[in-house]
Amino acid sequence: MERLNRRLALARQALSTLQELTSLPQPSRVERDAAIQRFEYTAEACWKAAQAVLDTRFGVALTSPKPVVRACTQNGLIKESDGYAAMAMIDDRKLTSHTYNEDLALAIHARLGGHAALIERWLTALEQAANEA
Repeated sequence: MERLNRRLALARQALSTLQELTSLPQPSRVERDAAIQRFEYTAEACWKAAQAVLDTRFGVALTSPKPVVRACTQNGLIKESDGYAAMAMIDDRKLTSHTYNEDLALAIHARLGGHAALIERWLTALEQAANEA
């Protein structure tokens, strides 16, 4: 349970750092790139927190992000529409290593607000499930 609570706390902390930069009205290139970096570690922290909840609460042991998203949808931790959005978010996370491509960096950055809102909903559901365990 301690591991689960630590994962959830780290994900919540990571999300707060992402939200700090997604609210900037006209970010510089450096701020945009920092926001993308924060998105990377926030997405990682979120799916790993979900992984811990699935294991602890539902006895489901998974080792990669997309199966974790599917299992969260199947176990009622996120709505089906959020499941599709989370899959797209995982795809964006994979693309972040290619953000030297200016067009890609701009496209990913434009989606960060939506990703942050999704992570907020997902984490809230994960925290509720953890408290029921």
